[in-house]
Amino acid sequence: MSDHSYILAVAQMGPIQRSDNRASVIARQIEMLREAHARGARFVVFPELALTTFFPRWILSDAEKQEFYEHQMPNAATQPLFDEAARLGVGFYIGFAEKDGDRYFNTAIITDQAGKIILKYRKIHLPGTAEPIAGRDTHHLEKRYFEPGNLGFPVVRSAYGIAGAFICNDRRWPETYRMLSLQGAEIGFVGYNTPNDHTANFDFDNLTSFHNRLSLQAGAYQNAMWIAAAAKCGLEEGSSMIGDSMIVAPSGQIVAQALTTGDEVITAKVDLGMGRLYRKTIFDFARHREPAEYGLITTRKGMVVEV
Repeated sequence: MSDHSYILAVAQMGPIQRSDNRASVIARQIEMLREAHARGARFVVFPELALTTFFPRWILSDAEKQEFYEHQMPNAATQPLFDEAARLGVGFYIGFAEKDGDRYFNTAIITDQAGKIILKYRKIHLPGTAEPIAGRDTHHLEKRYFEPGNLGFPVVRSAYGIAGAFICNDRRWPETYRMLSLQGAEIGFVGYNTPNDHTANFDFDNLTSFHNRLSLQAGAYQNAMWIAAAAKCGLEEGSSMIGDSMIVAPSGQIVAQALTTGDEVITAKVDLGMGRLYRKTIFDFARHREPAEYGLITTRKGMVVEV
């Protein structure tokens, strides 16, 4: 395991409207990258779908949806971000919509300090529906515009520790963190776009921020790893999305948290050795786990009541 510490940054982003072009979005990200670097950060986490508005809220034609996908990464629009990151010697995580041939994915990448992509992840736990729900003014149609990721849960040994990536709804599923942790991950990077107005149930939506914190803190603690989470937030195309970007320690404690719902950089000193205590005690997997008893987790997709 790594035994070093460094300054980590999360670059929360305020809303991106459909009228915002990629050049203006990249300019915002470069500004935050520079701010993070000025604070001593060596790695920056940007949100999910960080180049465009959250387009799965709409029903789009095949032609209309094409404007939101990236065919390669980097590309002409995003190259300035990669170039500036390399100039500063800062790695980053960023999420985007990916078109790979005739397949579409909700994707995130991790780069090293030279701007080279060292890990790609495609979102596995897609929320929402493929068809709109009758009577609803807002939609969540990720299943319409993406297919589940096909790259598994990879990790990479890097200057930032043994690192993994995941995206938004993945953070609610304990399997995500455990898959990374079983491969020795010391830190996980995640971006999200999470609305608090999409179920039409006030009591449920009112808990969205709480559930965000709960998921990230539990995942960090139960898997003895750092988690850095970046939101795209604010009022975007009429939809209200939460902020609460944060950095969580392996203890489950929040060590830094955004205070706004706009562009905001938060930083914290990450000690990668901190998770070691938890891996040697409560969450010593080799000593305490009993995988032979967990067969239903991988053999049964949904709940079955047998009693």
